[in-house]
Amino acid sequence: MVIKVFTASSSGSTAIKKKQQDVVAFLEALKVDYTQLDIACNVENRMWMRKNVPEEKKPANGIPLPPQIFNEESYCGDYDTFFDAKEDNSVYAFLGLPPPPGSKEAEQTDKVDIVENGTHAEGNPDDSAEVPVKECNGDAHEEEQQVQGDGEDGQTAGDEERDEVEEDTQAQAEEEEEQEEEDLQSEEEEELRQLEEEDEAEEQEEEEEEEEDLEETQEEEAE
Repeated sequence: MVIKVFTASSSGSTAIKKKQQDVVAFLEALKVDYTQLDIACNVENRMWMRKNVPEEKKPANGIPLPPQIFNEESYCGDYDTFFDAKEDNSVYAFLGLPPPPGSKEAEQTDKVDIVENGTHAEGNPDDSAEVPVKECNGDAHEEEQQVQGDGEDGQTAGDEERDEVEEDTQAQAEEEEEQEEEDLQSEEEEELRQLEEEDEAEEQEEEEEEEEDLEETQEEEAE
């Protein structure tokens, strides 16, 4: 199985270029076999990509932007779904590939199988009986709880200040993220406009060539 990554080599959008580089670099780091297909210089690649992206995965205008990822003929997803899979350590599942032994994804899969099949270790039966904490430690445990209770009141003010700082930081980060998304959307819209102009130019060129051929044929018949 070969992974296909559809990209645009002559893209004028820095956002799209960055997304393409992220996908390719990550696949190379994982040593995953892939083929990079250019939609900017190859009309067939562009038409194949647009045709095979599922309708429900296409944007409102119906024209998906690169990078788009496939496993042979099967659609895997776009950059956003790839990024989510990377964050969740589930890239191999996203690509439809078995994770290599020893990888984080393989370990997670093994844990899920253990939980679902009920084959996890049940522990030593001799250790199953719990001894009450008070019986083990006597009055020492009560004294420890009292000390902890006194310390909690002193920490409350510091915790509140820290929470306020964290909220301010989070709000600022959200604002920056929203601005970045707006910038990315503008760049993607510009890239889409350029692709549409290229398609229109190619169609017009084909029509002109057909008209020239027709005129030549008529002239030859007239002679």
